[in-house]
Amino acid sequence: MIITRTPFRISFVGGGSDLASFYERSKGAVLSTTINKYMYISSHKFFVESKTRVKYSKTETVDRLEDLQHPILKTVMQDFGISGGIEVSSIADVPAGTGMGSSSSFTVGLLHNMHVITRQYASKEALASGACRVEIDLLKEPIGKQDQYAAAFGGLNIIEFNPNGTVNVEPLFLKKEVYTRLQENLLMFYTGDQRSASKILAEQNKNTSQQDKFKALQQMVSLVYELRDTLYNEDLSSFGKLLHENWLLKKSLASGVSNPVIDNAYQTAIGNGALGGKLLGAGGGGFLLFYCEKQNQPKLIEALKPLKQFDFKFEQEGSKLIHFSDE
Repeated sequence: MIITRTPFRISFVGGGSDLASFYERSKGAVLSTTINKYMYISSHKFFVESKTRVKYSKTETVDRLEDLQHPILKTVMQDFGISGGIEVSSIADVPAGTGMGSSSSFTVGLLHNMHVITRQYASKEALASGACRVEIDLLKEPIGKQDQYAAAFGGLNIIEFNPNGTVNVEPLFLKKEVYTRLQENLLMFYTGDQRSASKILAEQNKNTSQQDKFKALQQMVSLVYELRDTLYNEDLSSFGKLLHENWLLKKSLASGVSNPVIDNAYQTAIGNGALGGKLLGAGGGGFLLFYCEKQNQPKLIEALKPLKQFDFKFEQEGSKLIHFSDE
């Protein structure tokens, strides 16, 4: 049995600049971190040697890979030529469609697992770029590159997207006390909604041709470097304020980014101690993230009831092989 563990991510600022419609005209960048919530992909021998079984939210057992309904599983397994007598399963700590990059964590983790099966070494760069190839080039998903690179590399990073298609990953090396304070001052709440990012991202891709939307994204990219400087300068209050500025810009990019329920929860949080925040992912639902000093957190948590608070910690390892057995 082979098991890979791949983290989910939270993106602070710059989301949307990882779409080719933007970074091919102006360099994109995001600041994000991975967290201790994971996608687990396991593979092992299947009793029926002529068949392939995959388990995710449903179970498929097929004679031919082309009969698989799950597009990522089918594409990756066909790419590696792996079929017959194998079972591949996924387990996730967080539901899909909640803004934490679960699809890309699945793809990165699956690629990692397939590389181990075929005894091929894969660097973090190879896993990230390989996942981009599967999701963007082969499956034509209207998504960007940030999730794949975050999941593969892990940690707190600035991820830059260059006009020539290359990607740079710049880890942030913070003082331990700053890293700890940042983590302690972030609160996350589940709105209860799951959604597909594709529709919102497709609209955002289209809207990038509009000058005002393009300039908003450029402002969001500039906030990435401002946010980095606040961390190195140990000015965490400004970190929260920049999150708020980024959220206002993000809402202007596409019609489905927010809705009245999300706006009401956000304003409630700002009125009860949060200095800033954002909805994770493309928008429409999922998790709300807020920066709130510790002394104000009880008031904020009470004000946002009955939204479910979601505990998490930062992680720094990225996609990892956690079990290998030939048996």
